[in-house]
This record gives sequence, C-alpha cells and structure tokens, in this order.
Amino acid sequence: MSLFNAAAALSLGLLSPFAALAEAPTQSRSVLGEAIRATLIETPDLLAPLMARTSGLNQPAALNIYADDMAADLSALARAAPRLYDAALPGFGPSEAKQKIALFTRKDCAECVDAEVGLRTLSETYDLRVTLLDMDIHADLARDLGLDLAPSYVFGDMMLRGAMPSIVLERYLSRDQAFTVP
Repeated sequence: MSLFNAAAALSLGLLSPFAALAEAPTQSRSVLGEAIRATLIETPDLLAPLMARTSGLNQPAALNIYADDMAADLSALARAAPRLYDAALPGFGPSEAKQKIALFTRKDCAECVDAEVGLRTLSETYDLRVTLLDMDIHADLARDLGLDLAPSYVFGDMMLRGAMPSIVLERYLSRDQAFTVP
C-alpha cells in the first residue's frame, strides 16, 4: 500500500468517528480517541509505511520527504559560493572570517535595514563576514537560489527567507558545528 493510499485510508477511517460526535456533541474526546485507536488496531497496515524499522535498531526510520530538495539546495549553495562570498563584493567583517553570510536586500526595505544592523552587531561578537547583495542587481543569483523575499540570509549550508530576529541568527552562528565557506 502506498504512503498516499495509507494516509487516505487512515483519514477515511478516522473521519467516521466525527460523524458520531457531530450527532452527540456532549460525548467526550475519549470517544474519538478510542475510535482512532480501534481503527489503528483493526488496520495496522495504515501505519506500516511510517513505521519501517531501521536495520537492527528497532526504531522508526526517519521519513524525510524534503531530502531531494535539501540536496538540491546544498548543491546550489556550493555552486553559488564563489559569487556569494567574493571579498570584492560590498560587505563588512574580515574577508577571511570563519563564518560567512550573504544578505540579500532591496532598496526601500525597512526590514532589510534592520537585518543589516543586526548582522553588524553580531559581527562584533562572531568571526563573521557579511556580503551585501541587492536582490534586484543580483537577480540572477537570487533566482538561482530560489530567493524572492528580502531580506534573505544565505549561510554556507542553508538559506533563510524573510527578516530574522538577531537571537535566531545568533543561534545559527553558535552551532556546535559552525559552517565554513571555502
């Protein structure tokens, strides 16, 4: 049974208790829980695709529906790195810094100004180089990375679209396995 068919069957099996609850709204949630439990016990193959066991560990295998997208993003980041972190581009922080971020901004973008101010503050604490890229001037690069929102932050191993509080960026910068860009 495909994952889609299993999900559809599970949905249909789980929706039938709602009809009973709609007719008797005073019944407790435990009735719904029991109905779901009974459905899962009667048709255990509904969860089989999600409960595949890893080799010998007897733990559920991780279901990563975004694995292909993540691989494509990492590949795009690797290809774009020389254009993102070129020391000749405008920016701040030492060009030989261990950590690098490319910040895509647009003119007349208040959030972009705030993003730059926040990164300038972080660059005082972290060994950080920030490259400043105008999303309209560097439209081909933004398009290659799938970026359409300013500000956008491009790290060596991920992209963040939209304004981020400094505390979030600081968390990424202080990761145990800090990223580096060649």
